[in-house]
Amino acid sequence: MAEKTVSKYLVNLEKHFANDNPVLLNAAKVFHELDQVEYDLGLIENEETTASKYSWWPVISLIGGNSTAKSRFINSYLDTNQLLSGIQASSHKFTVLLNSNQSTPATLPGTALDVDHRYPFYQISQKIEQLQEGEGRRINSYLELKTINSDRLKGKLFIDAPNVSATSATPVMSMLTTHILETSDLVLVFCDVFETSTSLMNDLVQQISLQQDTNKFIYLIDAPAATFYPTKSSEIISSWQRRLADIGLNTGQFILLPNQEHSATNDQSPAQFTEIDLRLANVDHDRSYRILNTLEKSIHDIENVVIPEVKNGVALWKERVNMSSLIILGSIAALAVFAELQIGIIDLLFDPIIGPIVILVIIAVMLPLHLIMSKLQAKFIVNKLNIRQKELHLLENLGEMFESNLTFSRMLLNFSEPAGWNKKTKARLSQLSDKTKDLVQALNDSFSTYNDRKSNFPD
Repeated sequence: MAEKTVSKYLVNLEKHFANDNPVLLNAAKVFHELDQVEYDLGLIENEETTASKYSWWPVISLIGGNSTAKSRFINSYLDTNQLLSGIQASSHKFTVLLNSNQSTPATLPGTALDVDHRYPFYQISQKIEQLQEGEGRRINSYLELKTINSDRLKGKLFIDAPNVSATSATPVMSMLTTHILETSDLVLVFCDVFETSTSLMNDLVQQISLQQDTNKFIYLIDAPAATFYPTKSSEIISSWQRRLADIGLNTGQFILLPNQEHSATNDQSPAQFTEIDLRLANVDHDRSYRILNTLEKSIHDIENVVIPEVKNGVALWKERVNMSSLIILGSIAALAVFAELQIGIIDLLFDPIIGPIVILVIIAVMLPLHLIMSKLQAKFIVNKLNIRQKELHLLENLGEMFESNLTFSRMLLNFSEPAGWNKKTKARLSQLSDKTKDLVQALNDSFSTYNDRKSNFPD
């Protein structure tokens, strides 16, 4: 097999993590080994990488209701001097906030996110188009990118979601909300989102319930400044814990924020955000575990998703080709019976000279017909696999892998496994899975002293 070049995307990742994150540096190398396997199978091109399917940024999402609590928090926490246009209760876009050295904020269209595989909305327009035809072309009405000069944004991405109470639960908005919940390493949920019951809020509660074991949710309570006292604060938090438990949300950290809606300034002391700062300090670790989890998933998806799809395509292809060949043979047999009834040719078939000639003629006719039928039917299978690829949102080119089966021997012989899918390939994937588990263990060891204490355990 040809050696695949290292993707420029992976090269940049390796440079980025070379000095400060050895686990993700090694994860990038495992991704390249996985790329080689997929390249050998014909699933990706030479410059492509499976690592681009996921955002390697630490991602923090913010979800709020119809009050100005979220917009005031963003401007205070990111230490902006003015309310950023679009980050308000009336906003209906998912706004990605990115740190910039420029002193003046800039707003970029949603297409900037859709075409850049570094961001968590890469190729999201394709998913939107599948949900609602024509909406994929309106990506700018759903997404935007804002650059801000803020130290707290360095090395991170904030996603400001449209305010739930003011947004209709269209299929696209529900899908995008689910997408950011699944993609984020940390989600800040403002409790005003639960003040009004809407269909989108119900979808949100359902999605949070499905991910409660991820420990990624922080509930922010925007409390009046007059009630910001230890005793009163505990009562407010307890009240919200009970309210959320009643709707099935039983886990997550609660933080009470001072309400400065009526203050003369929106500026807040960084000390008031200490709890959030501590939690965001761990987002890098959350990101590392997420990347390793997606690496493991990518490895298993080849065997559990990609190969079954191509295998089904091969089976359907063989079935159609064999059926077509049988129909042609049946037609020839019918003609032979008709000729026997009319002029009697059966004796000729047993003639030591004419008989073999007849058989050779049939083979000479059937062989090219079989090959032609194989190629014609293959076009239908490739189209079918391309559709499945879009439905499953796969980077891997299912049709390309299927076409590697269009060799002379494979068109003639019966087989069930796609080309390249053998014990050797399975063993390579198993080794990559073991390497990923070793990286998870290495990440775990960076937080523990298990190896130091191991010798002290009793025999």
